[in-house]
Amino acid sequence: MIVVLLLGVLALLIGGCACVFWAERGGPRWARVVATVTLTASELLRGSDKKRRWGQNSSSQGDD
Repeated sequence: MIVVLLLGVLALLIGGCACVFWAERGGPRWARVVATVTLTASELLRGSDKKRRWGQNSSSQGDD
């Protein structure tokens, strides 16, 4: 069951990347919408990762 879920997530990631590539070259409107959603999700994940790393760094500095 986990393998099927991971394969589905992988398919969505590959499809999103393909839509970003296609939209940059003037693809149809739906591809541009999917590309926008993909890029927005990427920025949100990148921002949450930076916040989490910052929180770990600040707590580890207090231990010295």
